[in-house]
Amino acid sequence: MEFRHTELGNGLRVIAEVNPAAATMAAGFFIRTGSRDETPAIAGVSHFLEHMMFKGTPGRSAAEVNLEFDRIGAHYNAFTGEEYTVYYAGVLPEFQPRAVDLLCELMRPALRQEDFDLEKKVILEEIAMCQDMPKHRLFEALMAQHFAGHPLAGSVLGTAESITALSRDDMAGYLQRRYCPGNMVAVAVGRVDWDGFVAQVERLCGGWEARPAGRATPPPPSGRQRRTLVDRKVVREHVGLLSAAPAYQDDRRYAAQLLATVVGDDAGSRLFYALVEPAIADEAYAAYEPMDQAGAIFTYLSADPARAAEAVGLAEEVFARFADEGPTEAELAAAKNKIAASATLKGELPMGRLTAVGFDWTYRGQYEPLREQIEALLAVPGEEVRQVARAFEVSRMSVLGLGAAESL
Repeated sequence: MEFRHTELGNGLRVIAEVNPAAATMAAGFFIRTGSRDETPAIAGVSHFLEHMMFKGTPGRSAAEVNLEFDRIGAHYNAFTGEEYTVYYAGVLPEFQPRAVDLLCELMRPALRQEDFDLEKKVILEEIAMCQDMPKHRLFEALMAQHFAGHPLAGSVLGTAESITALSRDDMAGYLQRRYCPGNMVAVAVGRVDWDGFVAQVERLCGGWEARPAGRATPPPPSGRQRRTLVDRKVVREHVGLLSAAPAYQDDRRYAAQLLATVVGDDAGSRLFYALVEPAIADEAYAAYEPMDQAGAIFTYLSADPARAAEAVGLAEEVFARFADEGPTEAELAAAKNKIAASATLKGELPMGRLTAVGFDWTYRGQYEPLREQIEALLAVPGEEVRQVARAFEVSRMSVLGLGAAESL
């Protein structure tokens, strides 16, 4: 594999991990914008805009955009988070020019008023539908609780009120401010024609106006709260726990990933044996989420409301004990093997490598080959994992329950 990168005159970064042995290629745009970059008045605009990007360009209708993707057999989509919006397509190498042409064109959508009005109804339906999803409700409420007063507290979908009030001009202004060259990365992975990729991106995107697009990155709040949202229509008690963790830019992120795997992998972890195996909870797992100058370990539990408080207490004990003891050699080895195998399996396909390569450059401005990532992971000593647990006080959590339980 060979890593290539350049930067256009307007600040757009163009990178590729070229693998001549691959059978396919994948390309995408990574935009450093999400719900944390919105004001309350335009909450949800990043996600809404993601939908609108596929509703046509000045030169193509929505039907023509989707038909062209279908004609080249592309696996294409987009997703929006708290900190990013990503558009991607995976194709056979001979269709690279057509896929890149479409992706570049999508970045400057038409935003037709009639499409905007119609898609607003779709977004409002999605917001309403997610109210029937306890895990989604729990996650958004937990983020708002833990990060209260911080940009990460905002909802990715926004609210029915903010979306209803949002205008087409509001969205156009946001697009102009945030989808600027210096805030985007064009990424390609797999059997890539690098020279052709750069030339095409230069031709189609080199004329985009350069403008600044900053981001506020205040320190995450240190307070922790415990509360419940009582909803007797929810049969199981859904519980979220959130503790601090290393940021994406922190070299301790590998240790944090190992911590979450030892404590909370969905099978064979400490939480599994403490809660699921003895039937105290039907689900119990933890996941590490690195973010821009922040990080979190999310733990999710599902239990009978009558046993929810017991489950939370046991989970807190598991984290506290881990901070005192650290992982055993057997636990550490198993966690390393799980993470390395998962990353390798995912990395065998260009579509799997695209997000890893794109996010590394978006967050850290660096490229780390998969082999070096795995070597860094395997080199982490158990004591470093324990130190991360202690430094970030992982047993000191924000706790939120959703269901029939009155308290936790």
